[in-house]
Amino acid sequence: MSALWTNKDAGAATGGTCRFAFQATGVSIDSRTVAAGDLFIALAGPNHDGHDHVEAAFAAGASAAMIHREMDANGALIRVNDTLIGMADLARHRRAQSSARVAGITGSVGKTGTKEILHQLLADQATTHASAKSHNNHWGVPLTLARLPLAAKYAVVEMGMNAPGEIRALTKIAQPHVALITEVAAAHLKFFNSVAEIAAAKAEIFEGVVPGGMGIIPADNPHAPVLRQQAEKCGVKLLSFGMANDADWRILDLQSDAQGSDVHLAFDGLDGRFRVGVPGAHWARNAVAALAVVSQLGGDVEAAATKLETVQLSGGRGGRQMLDLGGKRCLLIDESYNANPASMRAALAMFADLTMPKIAVLGDMLELGATAPQLHADLKEDVLAAGLDRLILVGPQMANLAEALGQTGTIDIHRAADEVAAGALLGKLLKDGDGLLIKGSNGIGLSRIVHELSKQSKGAAA
Repeated sequence: MSALWTNKDAGAATGGTCRFAFQATGVSIDSRTVAAGDLFIALAGPNHDGHDHVEAAFAAGASAAMIHREMDANGALIRVNDTLIGMADLARHRRAQSSARVAGITGSVGKTGTKEILHQLLADQATTHASAKSHNNHWGVPLTLARLPLAAKYAVVEMGMNAPGEIRALTKIAQPHVALITEVAAAHLKFFNSVAEIAAAKAEIFEGVVPGGMGIIPADNPHAPVLRQQAEKCGVKLLSFGMANDADWRILDLQSDAQGSDVHLAFDGLDGRFRVGVPGAHWARNAVAALAVVSQLGGDVEAAATKLETVQLSGGRGGRQMLDLGGKRCLLIDESYNANPASMRAALAMFADLTMPKIAVLGDMLELGATAPQLHADLKEDVLAAGLDRLILVGPQMANLAEALGQTGTIDIHRAADEVAAGALLGKLLKDGDGLLIKGSNGIGLSRIVHELSKQSKGAAA
């Protein structure tokens, strides 16, 4: 494997000093997952300091470590003033060196899944680098770009935020050729006064777009005018996608079923039909957005549209698995990584397409501020429309939904204080042949239920 970083490259990028030569084939910030040949960056956080794990990183095969405090270690050390800034310097240096066409993705919902879809579409055509997992914050974006191979033709960089100004900092490092906003919705309202403020914060992504670059926005979103206005201020040209009559990439028809969606699309004076192999109308919309990005990066749109039938999502974001739990065979839909009102509604609408008996475990949606009680209660009609047989509601905020639902007579409703109690209830309520949806904010811990079910099961991916 060719070197990703040498002591000379890293020194030039960061201004750091290193007494020994090294060649690194990767970059890591976690000593527990260091691979042989990695450059280990010792980040210092509020709870953990990577400097305490430098020796463990070398024992795992790291070729060098970036540090900012005096220390001795059994390996090559590159000393910088601050390792977080040092990692950002690596990212800027590599972005400046790279000839890759870069896509930046943000949005209130769907950004990680859309990143995964776009990565698969582009990787089918050329060498493509993308953010791992949800590495989309002040350390995730620099880490993604510090890992960018010089041979990559495409790069897909996810950007997230909790507060104004955070996307601005990330997009100026990434400098995307194409910036996609998947959606603007009620999320992180704990940190914003309105969804309009969220739209303005998401639109910061346009501030880093390279001259002549393109922005892509959801035409159907009520805050599209805010996005357009910000793009215009930044001198960024725009395309839009969605079902609105004026969308540049217009969905003429969308038919969803339990296995995926059939899409009829008009764009650039062309007319196309294709199949998206990920269930849910919201994922079909995100797939259209991904196709628009492919077009603006110079990729083959027709080949990408064909590839959409076989794309897959990872666990926690809609991944599917057949479970065999001691004679109970069930289809698990894992949406346990995150939740807000928009993504919860989309998941319930997708779940409605299943024809099997249905049980859902729904956990609190976090970071919604003072609006949280009403936003949870407002899910009532979506829950009823999903055709659930049994429902487990987890966390204090879901009490508001339980109260709104009352005694429906059609759904067997149960309450659980936490994921442990929910798991115990699920063990009693789950039946052979069920479809099981698990969704909630990551902080509620429903992923632990998924992990336990997967451990117990003899099943395989659906």
